[in-house]
Amino acid sequence: MAKRSLDDLRRTPAYQFIEAAHYLNMPVTTLRAWCVGQNYYTHGEKHRFQPVIRLDGIPREGLSFLNLIEAHVLAAIRRKHDVPLPKVRDAVAYVAKILKVSRPLADVNFETDGVNLFVRRLNQLLNVSLGGQVASEELLRAHLRRVERDDAGIPIKLFPFTRTDVALSAPAPVEMDPRIAFGRPVIRGRAVPTAVLAERFKAGDSISFIAEDLEIQHDVVEDAIRCELERAA
Repeated sequence: MAKRSLDDLRRTPAYQFIEAAHYLNMPVTTLRAWCVGQNYYTHGEKHRFQPVIRLDGIPREGLSFLNLIEAHVLAAIRRKHDVPLPKVRDAVAYVAKILKVSRPLADVNFETDGVNLFVRRLNQLLNVSLGGQVASEELLRAHLRRVERDDAGIPIKLFPFTRTDVALSAPAPVEMDPRIAFGRPVIRGRAVPTAVLAERFKAGDSISFIAEDLEIQHDVVEDAIRCELERAA
């Protein structure tokens, strides 16, 4: 029963688009296009791109935790190349077909086989150089390492990037777990919501005071606040 409940939590819509886009540090318009599709016009004729991510609910309910994981992986492509939606969708469909899975971006096999296939497919579609291929692969792997999986390979935690740096060495002091705080970001290993720290900071508490009060390292408090506020700020 517990396993079924956890699976339900992972598939239950819990993040509105604007909220999910903020945690993923990406444009909300891009996230919506990936999840619900997008209209476009050619010579005055209306066309529609089909979604890349299949939502576990209806659009007004937002994203599930698994949807968030899928968008997190796709965000790696957005950060490196301004890849058009149909090209991303074609690459995902290609990997799904080869790996024979319905959700390749959230599946454990993607980490072992899908990265190379995905990058290779994108390279065919984009005609990027070998250097671009290496950069894309490293960026994907950096994002995949922010996902913790259970013994069955199913995502159970996401460690979102709290800074503009998305390198493999970037710190990961914040975690998102559908079993804790309704899946909202918390301090890793402490279950203290980052929203609480951000509210204290906005109310006038200094970072040093919050760190001392909660017995948390100064830079962890900074990253927690960054997770809730604008990264540039």
